[in-house]
Amino acid sequence: MAIQVGQQAPDFALRDTEKNKVTLSEQKGKNVLLLFFPAAFTSVCTTELCGVRDNLSFYNNANAVVYGISVDALFSLGKFKEEQNLNFTLLSDFNKEASTAYDTIYENWFNDMKGVSKRSAFVIDKEGIVQYAEVLENAGDVPDFNAINETLNRLN
Repeated sequence: MAIQVGQQAPDFALRDTEKNKVTLSEQKGKNVLLLFFPAAFTSVCTTELCGVRDNLSFYNNANAVVYGISVDALFSLGKFKEEQNLNFTLLSDFNKEASTAYDTIYENWFNDMKGVSKRSAFVIDKEGIVQYAEVLENAGDVPDFNAINETLNRLN
């Protein structure tokens, strides 16, 4: 079932590129921006995440922690983060648990790839409540960062 604004965000425990376990519940007291993306090293994902990198000061000023999440292995994500100089945490959802909980899984992506995260964005407030939810069916589209930023501004 699709995640709705106003509901409690599903908790997760995922590994970052440094192999540390990160849970959503540990982020209480901070706003959180979750950005699910299909695959590291692809053009649209690179463009999207580099745009976040270049505007990270906005998210820091909004008291928001940014997490990029994909089903890529943490080692691939580590290389991607290094090559693109990403200045926020990437999380590996290799087992597809968070992507499934947030209903952001492609049954079939391209070239018969199954179980890849849909590009999507969720803003979660300091109490763990979803304040913005956008799941894109077309992997070539990017989330509405104006709406995301307006949501974060409203929360502060």
